[in-house]
Amino acid sequence: MDFAPSAKAQEYLERVTDFMAKEITPVEEGYLRELHGLPPAERWQVLPVIDELKAKARAAGLWNLFLPDEEHGAGLTNVDYAPLAEAMGRSFIAPEIFNCNAPDTGNMEVLHKYGSEEQKQRWLRPLLEGEIRSAFCMTEPEVASSDATNMAATAVVEGEEVIVNGRKWFSTGVGHPRCAVTLFLGLTDPEADRHRQHSIVAIPMDAPGVTVERMLPVMGRHDEPYGHGEVRFDNVRLPLSAIVGGPGRGFEIGQGRLGPGRVHHCMRLIGLAESALELACRRGVERVAFRKPLVNLGGNRERIAEARIAIDSARLLVLHAAWLLDTQGILGALSQVSQIKVLVPTMAQNVVDMAMQMHGGAGLSDDYPLAAAWTSARALRLADGPDEVHRGVVARLELAKYGMSR
Repeated sequence: MDFAPSAKAQEYLERVTDFMAKEITPVEEGYLRELHGLPPAERWQVLPVIDELKAKARAAGLWNLFLPDEEHGAGLTNVDYAPLAEAMGRSFIAPEIFNCNAPDTGNMEVLHKYGSEEQKQRWLRPLLEGEIRSAFCMTEPEVASSDATNMAATAVVEGEEVIVNGRKWFSTGVGHPRCAVTLFLGLTDPEADRHRQHSIVAIPMDAPGVTVERMLPVMGRHDEPYGHGEVRFDNVRLPLSAIVGGPGRGFEIGQGRLGPGRVHHCMRLIGLAESALELACRRGVERVAFRKPLVNLGGNRERIAEARIAIDSARLLVLHAAWLLDTQGILGALSQVSQIKVLVPTMAQNVVDMAMQMHGGAGLSDDYPLAAAWTSARALRLADGPDEVHRGVVARLELAKYGMSR
Protein backbone atom coordinates (compact mmCIF):
# COMPACT_ATOMS: atom_id res chain seq x y z
CA MET A 1 0.00 0.00 0.00
CA ASP A 2 1.92 3.04 -1.28
CA PHE A 3 0.27 6.44 -0.86
CA ALA A 4 3.04 8.35 -2.59
CA PRO A 5 1.58 10.09 -5.64
CA SER A 6 2.61 8.71 -8.99
CA ALA A 7 4.87 10.85 -11.15
CA LYS A 8 1.84 11.83 -13.22
CA ALA A 9 -0.19 12.80 -10.16
CA GLN A 10 2.72 14.76 -8.68
CA GLU A 11 3.06 16.70 -11.92
CA TYR A 12 -0.65 17.54 -11.92
CA LEU A 13 -0.52 18.53 -8.24
CA GLU A 14 2.35 20.93 -8.88
CA ARG A 15 0.52 22.44 -11.84
CA VAL A 16 -2.75 22.80 -9.92
CA THR A 17 -0.99 24.34 -6.92
CA ASP A 18 0.94 26.74 -9.14
CA PHE A 19 -2.21 27.75 -11.05
CA MET A 20 -4.09 28.37 -7.81
CA ALA A 21 -1.27 30.49 -6.38
CA LYS A 22 -0.89 32.61 -9.50
CA GLU A 23 -4.44 32.83 -10.86
CA ILE A 24 -7.05 31.98 -8.20
CA THR A 25 -5.78 33.12 -4.80
CA PRO A 26 -4.99 36.69 -5.91
CA VAL A 27 -8.57 37.28 -7.16
CA GLU A 28 -10.74 35.06 -4.95
CA GLU A 29 -11.29 37.49 -2.09
CA GLY A 30 -12.19 40.27 -4.52
CA TYR A 31 -14.56 37.97 -6.38
CA LEU A 32 -16.37 36.98 -3.18
CA ARG A 33 -16.63 40.59 -2.03
CA GLU A 34 -18.05 41.64 -5.39
CA LEU A 35 -20.57 38.79 -5.47
CA HIS A 36 -21.74 39.24 -1.88
CA GLY A 37 -21.84 43.00 -2.31
CA LEU A 38 -24.63 42.63 -4.86
CA PRO A 39 -28.29 42.73 -3.77
CA PRO A 40 -29.36 39.17 -2.82
CA ALA A 41 -31.53 38.72 -5.92
CA GLU A 42 -28.60 39.59 -8.20
CA ARG A 43 -26.08 37.11 -6.76
CA TRP A 44 -27.36 34.21 -8.87
CA GLN A 45 -25.09 34.99 -11.77
CA VAL A 46 -21.68 34.02 -13.13
CA LEU A 47 -19.28 36.92 -12.79
CA PRO A 48 -16.86 37.32 -15.75
CA VAL A 49 -13.78 36.38 -13.70
CA ILE A 50 -15.09 32.82 -13.28
CA ASP A 51 -15.32 32.22 -17.03
CA GLU A 52 -11.93 33.87 -17.52
CA LEU A 53 -10.30 31.56 -14.96
CA LYS A 54 -12.03 28.48 -16.40
CA ALA A 55 -10.72 29.32 -19.87
CA LYS A 56 -7.19 29.67 -18.46
CA ALA A 57 -7.43 26.38 -16.56
CA ARG A 58 -8.66 24.52 -19.59
CA ALA A 59 -5.95 26.03 -21.79
CA ALA A 60 -3.42 24.85 -19.18
CA GLY A 61 -4.75 21.27 -19.42
CA LEU A 62 -6.18 21.38 -15.89
CA TRP A 63 -9.71 20.25 -16.68
CA ASN A 64 -11.97 17.35 -15.62
CA LEU A 65 -9.16 16.04 -13.45
CA PHE A 66 -11.48 13.77 -11.46
CA LEU A 67 -12.33 11.43 -14.36
CA PRO A 68 -10.15 8.31 -14.59
CA ASP A 69 -10.96 8.11 -18.31
CA GLU A 70 -8.02 9.57 -20.24
CA GLU A 71 -10.23 10.46 -23.20
CA HIS A 72 -12.30 12.93 -21.16
CA GLY A 73 -10.26 13.40 -17.97
CA ALA A 74 -6.75 13.21 -16.58
CA GLY A 75 -6.69 9.43 -16.23
CA LEU A 76 -5.94 9.58 -12.50
CA THR A 77 -6.90 6.96 -9.93
CA ASN A 78 -8.77 7.90 -6.76
CA VAL A 79 -5.50 7.87 -4.82
CA ASP A 80 -3.82 10.10 -7.40
CA TYR A 81 -6.72 12.54 -7.59
CA ALA A 82 -7.03 12.84 -3.79
CA PRO A 83 -4.20 15.38 -3.25
CA LEU A 84 -5.55 17.47 -6.12
CA ALA A 85 -8.96 17.56 -4.44
CA GLU A 86 -7.26 18.57 -1.19
CA ALA A 87 -5.51 21.45 -2.93
CA MET A 88 -8.78 22.61 -4.50
CA GLY A 89 -10.49 22.41 -1.12
CA ARG A 90 -8.45 25.38 0.10
CA SER A 91 -10.54 27.58 -2.20
CA PHE A 92 -14.28 28.15 -2.52
CA ILE A 93 -14.09 28.59 -6.29
CA ALA A 94 -11.20 26.37 -7.43
CA PRO A 95 -13.28 23.19 -7.93
CA GLU A 96 -15.45 24.89 -10.54
CA ILE A 97 -12.47 26.57 -12.19
CA PHE A 98 -11.05 23.09 -12.93
CA ASN A 99 -14.53 21.70 -13.77
CA CYS A 100 -14.24 19.44 -10.72
CA ASN A 101 -17.08 20.72 -8.53
CA ALA A 102 -19.95 18.80 -6.98
CA PRO A 103 -22.60 17.80 -7.84
CA ASP A 104 -21.40 18.00 -11.44
CA THR A 105 -18.54 15.55 -10.86
CA GLY A 106 -20.87 12.87 -9.52
CA ASN A 107 -23.41 13.48 -12.26
CA MET A 108 -20.74 13.29 -14.93
CA GLU A 109 -19.49 10.03 -13.46
CA VAL A 110 -23.03 8.61 -13.56
CA LEU A 111 -23.61 9.67 -17.15
CA HIS A 112 -20.16 8.49 -18.18
CA LYS A 113 -20.64 5.04 -16.65
CA TYR A 114 -24.37 4.42 -17.06
CA GLY A 115 -25.66 6.95 -19.60
CA SER A 116 -26.90 6.11 -23.07
CA GLU A 117 -25.26 7.63 -26.11
CA GLU A 118 -28.18 10.04 -26.36
CA GLN A 119 -27.73 11.12 -22.72
CA LYS A 120 -23.99 11.48 -23.18
CA GLN A 121 -24.43 13.73 -26.18
CA ARG A 122 -27.19 15.82 -24.65
CA TRP A 123 -25.88 16.18 -21.10
CA LEU A 124 -22.44 14.68 -20.53
CA ARG A 125 -20.67 16.44 -23.39
CA PRO A 126 -21.74 19.99 -22.37
CA LEU A 127 -20.97 19.19 -18.72
CA LEU A 128 -17.49 18.04 -19.67
CA GLU A 129 -17.10 21.19 -21.72
CA GLY A 130 -18.21 23.34 -18.79
CA GLU A 131 -21.02 24.82 -20.84
CA ILE A 132 -23.80 23.85 -18.42
CA ARG A 133 -24.17 22.93 -14.74
CA SER A 134 -26.33 20.27 -13.12
CA ALA A 135 -28.14 19.32 -9.92
CA PHE A 136 -28.95 16.11 -8.05
CA CYS A 137 -32.49 15.73 -6.69
CA MET A 138 -32.67 13.01 -4.05
CA THR A 139 -33.57 14.34 -0.58
CA GLU A 140 -37.27 14.88 0.14
CA PRO A 141 -38.99 16.99 2.82
CA GLU A 142 -41.76 14.46 3.56
CA VAL A 143 -39.69 11.32 4.24
CA ALA A 144 -36.52 10.36 6.11
CA SER A 145 -34.17 10.64 3.18
CA SER A 146 -31.22 9.11 5.02
CA ASP A 147 -32.72 5.83 3.75
CA ALA A 148 -32.28 6.01 -0.02
CA THR A 149 -34.93 3.32 -0.54
CA ASN A 150 -37.42 5.47 1.35
CA MET A 151 -37.98 8.03 -1.41
CA ALA A 152 -41.63 8.70 -2.16
CA ALA A 153 -41.37 10.91 -5.25
CA THR A 154 -42.29 8.82 -8.28
CA ALA A 155 -40.89 8.08 -11.71
CA VAL A 156 -43.62 5.87 -13.18
CA VAL A 157 -43.20 4.12 -16.52
CA GLU A 158 -46.23 4.37 -18.81
CA GLY A 159 -45.67 2.95 -22.25
CA GLU A 160 -42.81 4.85 -23.86
CA GLU A 161 -42.86 7.60 -21.25
CA VAL A 162 -41.74 8.14 -17.68
CA ILE A 163 -43.93 10.43 -15.58
CA VAL A 164 -42.27 12.21 -12.65
CA ASN A 165 -44.08 13.59 -9.62
CA GLY A 166 -42.93 14.72 -6.20
CA ARG A 167 -41.01 17.28 -4.21
CA LYS A 168 -37.26 17.40 -3.54
CA TRP A 169 -35.23 19.77 -1.43
CA PHE A 170 -31.63 20.62 -0.58
CA SER A 171 -31.07 19.99 -4.27
CA THR A 172 -27.59 21.44 -4.69
CA GLY A 173 -26.92 23.42 -7.83
CA VAL A 174 -30.47 24.30 -8.90
CA GLY A 175 -29.87 28.00 -8.29
CA HIS A 176 -27.06 28.25 -10.82
CA PRO A 177 -28.11 30.22 -13.92
CA ARG A 178 -26.56 27.54 -16.13
CA CYS A 179 -28.14 24.56 -14.39
CA ALA A 180 -29.69 22.72 -17.33
CA VAL A 181 -30.35 19.21 -16.01
CA THR A 182 -30.98 17.39 -12.77
CA LEU A 183 -30.63 13.71 -11.97
CA PHE A 184 -33.80 12.75 -10.08
CA LEU A 185 -34.23 9.65 -7.91
CA GLY A 186 -37.83 8.41 -7.98
CA LEU A 187 -39.94 5.37 -7.08
CA THR A 188 -40.76 3.31 -10.16
CA ASP A 189 -41.96 -0.09 -8.89
CA PRO A 190 -43.01 -0.38 -5.21
CA GLU A 191 -43.54 -4.14 -5.65
CA ALA A 192 -39.99 -4.86 -6.74
CA ASP A 193 -37.12 -5.88 -4.49
CA ARG A 194 -36.30 -3.04 -2.06
CA HIS A 195 -33.15 -2.12 -3.94
CA ARG A 196 -34.76 -2.33 -7.39
CA GLN A 197 -37.71 -0.02 -6.82
CA HIS A 198 -36.16 3.30 -7.80
CA SER A 199 -34.85 4.87 -10.98
CA ILE A 200 -32.69 7.85 -11.85
CA VAL A 201 -34.12 10.18 -14.46
CA ALA A 202 -32.24 12.93 -16.31
CA ILE A 203 -34.72 15.83 -16.28
CA PRO A 204 -34.20 19.10 -18.16
CA MET A 205 -34.66 22.00 -15.75
CA ASP A 206 -36.87 23.74 -18.32
CA ALA A 207 -39.20 20.75 -18.76
CA PRO A 208 -42.89 21.55 -18.23
CA GLY A 209 -43.86 20.79 -14.63
CA VAL A 210 -40.44 21.52 -13.08
CA THR A 211 -40.61 24.42 -10.60
CA VAL A 212 -37.87 25.69 -8.29
CA GLU A 213 -40.06 26.88 -5.44
CA ARG A 214 -37.38 28.45 -3.26
CA MET A 215 -33.69 28.53 -2.47
CA LEU A 216 -32.92 27.22 1.00
CA PRO A 217 -30.46 28.94 3.34
CA VAL A 218 -27.94 26.69 5.05
CA MET A 219 -27.01 28.19 8.41
CA GLY A 220 -28.07 31.55 6.99
CA ARG A 221 -26.03 31.22 3.78
CA HIS A 222 -27.41 30.63 0.29
CA ASP A 223 -24.14 29.58 -1.40
CA GLU A 224 -24.74 31.72 -4.46
CA PRO A 225 -24.64 31.16 -7.37
CA TYR A 226 -25.10 27.39 -6.83
CA GLY A 227 -27.53 27.14 -3.95
CA HIS A 228 -29.70 24.41 -2.47
CA GLY A 229 -33.29 24.51 -3.64
CA GLU A 230 -36.71 23.02 -3.13
CA VAL A 231 -38.04 21.70 -6.43
CA ARG A 232 -41.54 20.55 -7.34
CA PHE A 233 -42.19 18.05 -10.15
CA ASP A 234 -45.79 18.03 -11.41
CA ASN A 235 -46.57 15.37 -14.03
CA VAL A 236 -43.26 15.87 -15.79
CA ARG A 237 -43.52 13.71 -18.91
CA LEU A 238 -40.34 12.53 -20.56
CA PRO A 239 -39.44 9.79 -23.03
CA LEU A 240 -38.44 6.47 -21.48
CA SER A 241 -34.92 7.15 -22.73
CA ALA A 242 -34.56 9.79 -19.99
CA ILE A 243 -34.08 7.02 -17.39
CA VAL A 244 -30.36 6.53 -16.74
CA GLY A 245 -29.26 2.91 -17.03
CA GLY A 246 -32.85 1.62 -17.25
CA PRO A 247 -35.73 1.37 -14.73
CA GLY A 248 -35.03 0.02 -11.26
CA ARG A 249 -31.30 0.78 -11.15
CA GLY A 250 -31.48 3.97 -9.08
CA PHE A 251 -30.13 2.53 -5.85
CA GLU A 252 -27.30 0.69 -7.61
CA ILE A 253 -26.26 3.79 -9.55
CA GLY A 254 -26.56 6.02 -6.50
CA GLN A 255 -24.27 3.79 -4.44
CA GLY A 256 -21.69 3.70 -7.21
CA ARG A 257 -21.85 7.50 -7.50
CA LEU A 258 -21.27 8.13 -3.82
CA GLY A 259 -18.05 6.15 -3.33
CA PRO A 260 -15.62 8.37 -5.26
CA GLY A 261 -17.78 11.39 -4.44
CA ARG A 262 -17.23 10.92 -0.73
CA VAL A 263 -13.48 10.69 -1.25
CA HIS A 264 -13.64 13.97 -3.22
CA HIS A 265 -15.72 15.68 -0.51
CA CYS A 266 -13.44 14.48 2.26
CA MET A 267 -10.20 15.46 0.56
CA ARG A 268 -11.59 18.93 -0.20
CA LEU A 269 -12.51 19.20 3.49
CA ILE A 270 -8.97 18.27 4.45
CA GLY A 271 -7.75 21.13 2.26
CA LEU A 272 -10.26 23.41 3.98
CA ALA A 273 -9.02 22.26 7.39
CA GLU A 274 -5.41 22.87 6.34
CA SER A 275 -6.32 26.40 5.29
CA ALA A 276 -8.09 27.01 8.62
CA LEU A 277 -5.10 25.70 10.60
CA GLU A 278 -2.80 27.97 8.61
CA LEU A 279 -4.99 30.98 9.45
CA ALA A 280 -5.07 29.96 13.11
CA CYS A 281 -1.29 29.67 13.30
CA ARG A 282 -0.71 33.02 11.59
CA ARG A 283 -3.22 34.70 13.89
CA GLY A 284 -1.77 33.02 16.94
CA VAL A 285 1.78 34.10 16.13
CA GLU A 286 0.99 37.67 15.07
CA ARG A 287 -1.74 38.64 17.56
CA VAL A 288 -0.77 39.67 21.09
CA ALA A 289 -2.94 39.66 24.22
CA PHE A 290 -1.90 40.03 27.83
CA ARG A 291 1.63 40.76 26.51
CA LYS A 292 1.92 37.33 24.90
CA PRO A 293 1.30 35.89 21.44
CA LEU A 294 -2.06 34.12 21.35
CA VAL A 295 -0.36 30.77 20.79
CA ASN A 296 1.12 31.05 24.27
CA LEU A 297 -2.24 31.57 25.96
CA GLY A 298 -4.94 29.21 27.20
CA GLY A 299 -3.72 25.91 25.78
CA ASN A 300 -3.61 27.16 22.18
CA ARG A 301 -0.39 25.30 21.42
CA GLU A 302 -2.08 22.04 22.41
CA ARG A 303 -5.08 22.90 20.25
CA ILE A 304 -2.84 23.51 17.26
CA ALA A 305 -1.04 20.21 17.86
CA GLU A 306 -4.35 18.35 18.11
CA ALA A 307 -5.50 19.94 14.86
CA ARG A 308 -2.33 18.80 13.06
CA ILE A 309 -2.73 15.27 14.39
CA ALA A 310 -6.41 15.17 13.41
CA ILE A 311 -5.80 16.42 9.87
CA ASP A 312 -2.94 14.04 9.18
CA SER A 313 -4.85 11.08 10.63
CA ALA A 314 -7.91 11.87 8.53
CA ARG A 315 -5.84 12.19 5.37
CA LEU A 316 -4.37 8.71 5.84
CA LEU A 317 -7.82 7.21 6.36
CA VAL A 318 -9.14 8.88 3.19
CA LEU A 319 -6.17 7.70 1.16
CA HIS A 320 -6.76 4.17 2.42
CA ALA A 321 -10.41 4.37 1.33
CA ALA A 322 -9.33 5.72 -2.06
CA TRP A 323 -6.81 2.89 -2.45
CA LEU A 324 -9.50 0.31 -1.63
CA LEU A 325 -11.84 1.88 -4.20
CA ASP A 326 -9.07 1.65 -6.79
CA THR A 327 -8.13 -1.94 -5.99
CA GLN A 328 -11.37 -3.56 -4.78
CA GLY A 329 -14.22 -1.33 -5.91
CA ILE A 330 -17.03 0.06 -3.78
CA LEU A 331 -17.91 -3.31 -2.23
CA GLY A 332 -14.39 -3.67 -0.87
CA ALA A 333 -14.37 -0.13 0.49
CA LEU A 334 -17.84 0.17 2.04
CA SER A 335 -16.66 0.42 5.65
CA GLN A 336 -13.79 2.77 4.91
CA VAL A 337 -15.94 5.08 2.75
CA SER A 338 -18.44 5.34 5.60
CA GLN A 339 -15.62 5.84 8.12
CA ILE A 340 -14.23 8.85 6.28
CA LYS A 341 -17.70 10.31 5.86
CA VAL A 342 -18.11 10.29 9.65
CA LEU A 343 -14.60 11.34 10.60
CA VAL A 344 -13.58 14.05 8.14
CA PRO A 345 -16.46 16.55 8.29
CA THR A 346 -16.37 16.49 12.11
CA MET A 347 -12.59 16.90 12.08
CA ALA A 348 -12.83 19.85 9.69
CA GLN A 349 -15.63 21.41 11.70
CA ASN A 350 -13.54 21.17 14.88
CA VAL A 351 -10.39 22.58 13.27
CA VAL A 352 -12.30 25.49 11.75
CA ASP A 353 -14.02 26.11 15.07
CA MET A 354 -10.63 26.32 16.77
CA ALA A 355 -9.44 28.80 14.13
CA MET A 356 -12.59 30.87 14.60
CA GLN A 357 -11.94 31.00 18.35
CA MET A 358 -8.36 32.13 17.70
CA HIS A 359 -9.72 35.00 15.60
CA GLY A 360 -12.22 36.14 18.22
CA GLY A 361 -15.19 38.08 16.89
CA ALA A 362 -13.52 38.47 13.50
CA GLY A 363 -13.76 34.72 13.05
CA LEU A 364 -17.55 35.00 12.99
CA SER A 365 -17.53 37.66 10.29
CA ASP A 366 -17.04 37.45 6.54
CA ASP A 367 -13.72 39.27 6.80
CA TYR A 368 -12.25 35.78 7.04
CA PRO A 369 -13.44 32.61 5.24
CA LEU A 370 -13.89 30.71 8.51
CA ALA A 371 -17.63 31.15 9.07
CA ALA A 372 -18.36 29.90 5.55
CA ALA A 373 -15.87 27.06 6.03
CA TRP A 374 -17.51 26.00 9.30
CA THR A 375 -20.93 26.00 7.63
CA SER A 376 -19.62 23.86 4.77
CA ALA A 377 -18.09 21.29 7.14
CA ARG A 378 -21.21 21.17 9.30
CA ALA A 379 -23.49 20.70 6.32
CA LEU A 380 -21.42 17.81 5.02
CA ARG A 381 -22.16 15.88 8.21
CA LEU A 382 -25.64 15.50 6.69
CA ALA A 383 -24.96 15.55 2.95
CA ASP A 384 -24.42 12.13 1.36
CA GLY A 385 -25.90 10.52 4.47
CA PRO A 386 -25.83 11.61 8.12
CA ASP A 387 -23.19 10.42 10.57
CA GLU A 388 -25.59 7.97 12.20
CA VAL A 389 -26.24 6.09 8.95
CA HIS A 390 -22.54 5.69 8.21
CA ARG A 391 -21.79 4.57 11.76
CA GLY A 392 -24.50 1.96 11.27
CA VAL A 393 -22.80 0.70 8.10
CA VAL A 394 -19.42 0.46 9.84
CA ALA A 395 -20.92 -1.37 12.82
CA ARG A 396 -22.89 -3.77 10.62
CA LEU A 397 -19.83 -4.74 8.60
CA GLU A 398 -17.74 -5.11 11.73
CA LEU A 399 -20.29 -7.23 13.55
CA ALA A 400 -20.79 -9.44 10.48
CA LYS A 401 -17.32 -10.82 11.22
CA TYR A 402 -18.82 -12.27 14.41
CA GLY A 403 -21.96 -13.75 12.88
CA MET A 404 -24.25 -10.85 13.81
CA SER A 405 -26.85 -10.16 11.11
CA ARG A 406 -28.82 -6.96 10.70
